[in-house]
Amino acid sequence: MAIRINLDEILKERRMTSKELCRLINITEANLSILRSGKAKGVRFGTVNKICYYLQCDVGDILKFDGKLDDEEEGADAPQDST
Repeated sequence: MAIRINLDEILKERRMTSKELCRLINITEANLSILRSGKAKGVRFGTVNKICYYLQCDVGDILKFDGKLDDEEEGADAPQDST
């Protein structure tokens, strides 16, 4: 995935457990685990808003773009060589 999730690092810096964050933002531990692992295919802006609010961070602190096109989409959206 081209988007990296740095939630674990922010949680450690804030000395907060994922269980505590789940309670604050009202999502299940399973759903937060999927997000933390980078396996989530999407996340609601409302959830990101709550995460940033309770962790006192910016969206860019938890979501990072690695500069590459997502492998799943690479074939469909890759520019075609016309030579």
